[in-house]
Amino acid sequence: MSSLGPSQQRTVAIIGAGQTGIAAALGFLNAGFDVTVLSDRDQISLRTDIPATGTAVTFAASQAAERELGLDDYAGRVPLVTGQSTQIFTGVGGNRQDLLDFDTTYLDGARAIGVDTRLKVDERLREFTSRGGHFVISQVTADSLDEIAASHDLTLVATGRGGLSGSFPVDESRTVYDSPQRTLLMVTLTGLEHGSDVFAHRSPVGGEHNTFAVSEEQGELWWGPYLHKDAGPSWSFLGFAKRGSDWEKRFSAAQDAASAHRIVLDVHRDYVDWDLPEVSATRVIEEDPHAWLLGAVTPTVRHAVGVTKSGHPVLALGDTAISFDPIAAQGAQGGLIQSAQLVAAARDYDGPFDEQWLRGTFEHFWESRGRAATLVTRLFLGDAELAHYSQLFFAAAASSPRFASALFGLISDPTPLLGIDTEEAARDWVAGIAGEPVDDLLARSAASGFRYSTYTPQGAEQHSVAQA
Repeated sequence: MSSLGPSQQRTVAIIGAGQTGIAAALGFLNAGFDVTVLSDRDQISLRTDIPATGTAVTFAASQAAERELGLDDYAGRVPLVTGQSTQIFTGVGGNRQDLLDFDTTYLDGARAIGVDTRLKVDERLREFTSRGGHFVISQVTADSLDEIAASHDLTLVATGRGGLSGSFPVDESRTVYDSPQRTLLMVTLTGLEHGSDVFAHRSPVGGEHNTFAVSEEQGELWWGPYLHKDAGPSWSFLGFAKRGSDWEKRFSAAQDAASAHRIVLDVHRDYVDWDLPEVSATRVIEEDPHAWLLGAVTPTVRHAVGVTKSGHPVLALGDTAISFDPIAAQGAQGGLIQSAQLVAAARDYDGPFDEQWLRGTFEHFWESRGRAATLVTRLFLGDAELAHYSQLFFAAAASSPRFASALFGLISDPTPLLGIDTEEAARDWVAGIAGEPVDDLLARSAASGFRYSTYTPQGAEQHSVAQA
């Protein structure tokens, strides 16, 4: 522990009050620092005037990071998510071919947790200020950042992909893409329950599993149980449209939650009709006009240590340091894990938080998480350089429940990918987990035709009987 006395309490300034910024703020507060959070929005606006910044689903590793920071991981308050149902197809309508399908339970009883980032920020900010943290509403510019860094021992920038991210140059050696790989449509909806009868055609546990539908030509559609700030237990949809696809054209027409919902219904009716009964049961959350989001992310790694005009070092945190396409759920998780690592390193450090120290903490995060997180994102995007591995892994997952669990375990801990740089290494990894030769797995890997949902919303059957 630091030998500094109360009069020498070290100060931390965090620019940005998103999920990563406020998580880090509480972590530093719990570690004995004097912490100030600066935001261009007040607390009410952070909850009511903006959309959630993605689904922000956490898995075992990032939930552990939340607990290390002294935060509630929400495990007791959200719909239980214990696994994933995946279906891969090509074509559309009468020309559709079902390629692969499998349902898997996460490794070691792990669970996924999807919570509205606005709810997390609101509750954690309330705790932060009630315990003596300083919350300042201020639009921070490059000039004021210089002044803030001069007056604090440690300054962190967590303004997301916009804001002050331009203060940190792109690291060309670690950045693979120069444009978005998907157009993203997100909408949170209510009306659908979470019981075993929901998505029962996909999984024996129904609504306990996220669903993933992959079109080789169009992109990916994901549904997951979610805790909305107003509606409570709900469902979040996230669509990933490939560039130039029909889905991208459709997604781009979204203008509000209602139109986004109609687009989601139409896409399922035309492409994924086997899930249509569940999707048709959903409805818009009327009290939240911001329960949707349309955008695109260019996956980007930045030089995370910047220097203000007067020479004060500052560190980029979360999406400001590394921007992920959300297809592999690495953004929110990475921000939490980076924050936990940073607080742990600072708690036991008595020296100055200079440029060398900041660079060392980020390089540790990059080597222990960031590099692997970029790889798993590229894997799920079907990146050309990793396409062969992706095809192998998903085909093997369709035949081996053990390997399917390991494949989706990469979302929580992507580091096994760091040791896979040849086809032989990939096959060895698959065989070692599945416990049988890869060729035997691939020989069994096929879809016999997706089952269609027979779901009936609660109350609908009784209503139809009364009408009859």
